[in-house]
Amino acid sequence: MDRRSIADFRMRVADLYASVRRSGVSEASWRWWRGRRDDLFRTHAESPVAPVPDDWQGQPFWDYDPTWHLLGDVVPGDEGSAIEIHQESGIVERFDHAGVVRFERHGSTFELPIYWAASYAGGWFLPFRDSTSGTETSGSGRYLLDQAKAAHLGEVDGRLVLDFNFAYHPSCVWGHWVCPLPRPESSLPVAVHAGERAHS
Repeated sequence: MDRRSIADFRMRVADLYASVRRSGVSEASWRWWRGRRDDLFRTHAESPVAPVPDDWQGQPFWDYDPTWHLLGDVVPGDEGSAIEIHQESGIVERFDHAGVVRFERHGSTFELPIYWAASYAGGWFLPFRDSTSGTETSGSGRYLLDQAKAAHLGEVDGRLVLDFNFAYHPSCVWGHWVCPLPRPESSLPVAVHAGERAHS
């Protein structure tokens, strides 16, 4: 394990999200984020898609849909199961249930469990599945926020920015990585045709 290389990869990912927050979450910043993220995946030693196929054209995404740019309210609560991942080293990483994030779209209200990383870094963790999972997206689900790794879109007036156009697959989709996956209660009863898609 090359710790310097991993640290560099995580720093570069953090820089991408910091730039998006500085410029404002929008279609323009999403397009910039996608391009820089593809460049990082294409060239970095810690890329989750390594070895990168010669014909790789970047990760497929749906076109930007502004109706999936939303704000969510965190409703605290301690009922619900934690998410744990067990490493080969014996280390257990834990994400504690912290309540739900509530948001509206097209007049309907939705809730997703939201977690807090129980590590030194801490931070929000928001994984989800939806009606596309296992067909148009990975059956493992997708992530929207993973603040422990700096994947966070910020807040507006105390509400979390939930732009599902930035939703992405966990690294374990591509191979040897070990990832926390959404629990059954983290499923949305709609198709989220926004964010990263599975390769066809």
